[in-house]
Amino acid sequence: MLLDSNILIYGADGGSPGLDAILDRVDLAVASVTRIETLGFHRLQPIHRHWLEITMDRMRTLPLDGLIVARAISLRQERRMGLADAIIAATALGHGLPLVTRNVEDFQSVTGLHLINPFAGA
Repeated sequence: MLLDSNILIYGADGGSPGLDAILDRVDLAVASVTRIETLGFHRLQPIHRHWLEITMDRMRTLPLDGLIVARAISLRQERRMGLADAIIAATALGHGLPLVTRNVEDFQSVTGLHLINPFAGA
């Protein structure tokens, strides 16, 4: 499973039962841009930074390679997507991983992308 930035931020704030069950898994990954987005936030509190660093250090960080770049470019050309969202979606597609996000509407137009919203129905 690939985690979107918002999932990590919600987790740092305390999460929810559905989110906590996902964050307890051992098969989690983040895109390199997700590390940049979450740890680079200028108003990140030290306690949240510490939690995020520990949490992401136990996950695989998937690099931005040529195939991911090409797919992100295609996604941005085909639909109106922000740069980080395009890279995250391209990373999930490129590695055959479902994307865990609360912002499903940002990704629902991406063909072949499996989305998981741990807050659905909550």
